Amino acid sequence: MLKAENITKKYGSLQVLKGVDITINKGEIVSIVGSSGAGKSTLLHILGTLDTPDQGHIWINGEQVDQLSGKKLAAFRNNHIGFVFQFHHLLPEFTALENVCVPGWIAGKMKKEVTARAIELLTNLGLADRMDNKPQQLSGGEQQRVAVARALINNPSIVFADEPTGNLDSIHAKELHELFVTLRNDFQQTFLIVTHNEELAAMSDRVLHMKDGRII
Repeated sequence: MLKAENITKKYGSLQVLKGVDITINKGEIVSIVGSSGAGKSTLLHILGTLDTPDQGHIWINGEQVDQLSGKKLAAFRNNHIGFVFQFHHLLPEFTALENVCVPGWIAGKMKKEVTARAIELLTNLGLADRMDNKPQQLSGGEQQRVAVARALINNPSIVFADEPTGNLDSIHAKELHELFVTLRNDFQQTFLIVTHNEELAAMSDRVLHMKDGRII
C-alpha cells in the first residue's frame, strides 16, 4: 500500500531524515516510535504528501506521489489519504456531521452520498446522537472520533495518524486504539501511526523505531 525509498530531508544545516526506507502492506497497522527529534513527524508529513523530501521516492497504492504536484497532488491526497492529528482541527462553526462531510464535498461527490456515508461512519463510531453538535459541545474523545470519521469519509488507501492520542486521557486513548484495530479488522484499513504511547504501539502489527533520522 505504501513504499518509500531513501527519503532525506534537511532544514537549514539540520539533517532530519537520513535515507529512510519503509514498506507498509494493505490492512496493516504500523507504528513509528522514537524520542522527540528523531524525525517521526517529518517522515509522516512527507509520506502523507504534506511536505516534500529532498531526495527519495514514494508510492501509495501503486502511484508515485513524489512525481505529482499542484491540483493533481491535492486531488490524490483528498481521495487516497486520511489524516488524524493530535489536535483534531475540526471547524468550530460546523457540526460534527458537516465536519466529516467536508473532504467529500471538496472531492466533488454528490451531497446526498457524502451525507449518507458520514452518518454511517459517525453511527459506527458511537456518535449517532452527537451529529448535530458543534466541536465545543463534544468531549475530547468524541472530537477525535469525529476527526477519524472525517479521515475515512473518502475511503482512503491509508490513514496517517500523528500522535492521535496525545491530547486524550487514558480511557479515551484506549478507545481510539481499539477503534483503529476494529477498522483494520472489519475494513482492511491501513494505518501508519506516529506515537509516544507504548500501549498503542503494542497493538500495532509492526513497530518501527526511529533514531537520529533513520529507522533502526
